[in-house]
Formats: sequence, C-alpha cells, structure tokens
Amino acid sequence: MNSGQGTTGNGGNGGAGGNGGNGNGGGPAGRARVVLVDDHRMFRAGVQAEIGRTDETGVEVVGEAGDVDQALTVIKATRPDVVLLDVHLPGGGGVEVLRRSASLMAAADRPVRFLALSVSDAAEDVIGVIRGGARGYVTKTITGDDLVAAIFRVADGDAVFSPRLAGFVLDAFASSDATPVDEDLDRLTQREREVLRLIARGYAYKEVGKELFISVKTVESHVSAVLRKLQLSNRHELTRWATARRLI
Repeated sequence: MNSGQGTTGNGGNGGAGGNGGNGNGGGPAGRARVVLVDDHRMFRAGVQAEIGRTDETGVEVVGEAGDVDQALTVIKATRPDVVLLDVHLPGGGGVEVLRRSASLMAAADRPVRFLALSVSDAAEDVIGVIRGGARGYVTKTITGDDLVAAIFRVADGDAVFSPRLAGFVLDAFASSDATPVDEDLDRLTQREREVLRLIARGYAYKEVGKELFISVKTVESHVSAVLRKLQLSNRHELTRWATARRLI
C-alpha cells in the first residue's frame, strides 16, 4: 500500500479515531472488528501491521484466511464488523465467499459487511463483487490511513470505492436498459474465469495449478472449456480477448 490512493463514497470521511462508532453494534465506540481474507500470507501480515494497532487505529483484526473455505469458517466463528476480501481466492474467489455469506450480510442485528481489497481494477471484478453484496472496493495501492477510514465507513453502512472504480459501478447500474454483464464472460464458471485470467497473464499450466490448488490436468480441462465456450482457438487469442475486456 502506498500514498497514491484515496477513497470516495456516499458518506462523510471517517478516519482512524475519527469515527464515533460503527452502526452494527459489533464493538465499543470507535472500534471495528475485521477479518482479513487474502491468499498471500505476507500481504495479510503487512495489512495487519499497518492497520491492526488497535489503540491507534481502532481496528481489531480478529481473524484471517487464505481461501474460500477458511474464510467462511473464520467469518462465521468471529462475526466481524467488516471483512477485507480479496477478489481472487482459491476455492471460487471472493464472489463465492459473498454468495455463501448472504445470510450473515442480511442479519438484522449484526450484519457482516464486506470491503473488497484487491490488486485488480478490472471493471468485471468490481461489478461482480458489488453484485455479490460487497459494500465497497478499493485497490491495494490504498494507504493505511485511507484503508482504516474505509473500514469504518463500510462498518457504518456507507459504500466506499477507490475514485475511478466508482464509475464502473455507476455505469453498470445507471440504466435498467444497459447490459451489465458481458454475455460471453457470463458463460464461464467462476473457476474458469480464474484460470482464464492467469493464462492470459502468461502463467504456465503448472503455475496456474499451483496458484489455484488444482492439478495440471484440471487446468487443461478448464482451458479447453474456456476456449470452446468463447469460440477461441488458442491461448494467444484468449490473451487478446481478455486484454480487450481489461480482465488482466
């Protein structure tokens, strides 16, 4: 995280120590209980070091997870105020975590709220997690102070986006006549989309398998399915297709 990123949303700014409390009754005034979900352990450690100084920031990191199943277990066990959720996770991605957390997000007394924190700024990723129920989306270039502010605002029920990402959401939802989902992309399963992105980024099949915790044979099967569904001939065409849609 660096100093080049701010946040925008639909409420007033609430920085570290500047928020009178969160709106879901999850902790004492000025505190927010947070779960970190990211498949890179070192990144989780860095975020914890940056925002987890509770006496200074008001943020208490109560759990962390590196894949979908771990995330669901930790979230259900801790019932945090906010989940910082990476978009690309082994086991189905951030969208799958959101789908399986629907009842927690809808809880009347203490809803669990989700803030996507990802390296990706692809429109499809942003729209996908917002459709899934996330309250905001910020990229990993965000500063520690701005991330703390975003956490408190999401805990209070606000929507928070890195500046240019808000436009994706507005464009997608501005008109009921607009087509918000790419029809070709919508043919792919979540796992096929994950494989597509990695292949388009130049990963070898073995590297894709290691990243997603699946066998090389399974990777080959997913690639074949993607090429068939998109009517493409090879990975070079796939890369051009993904690049044109800003998926990589």
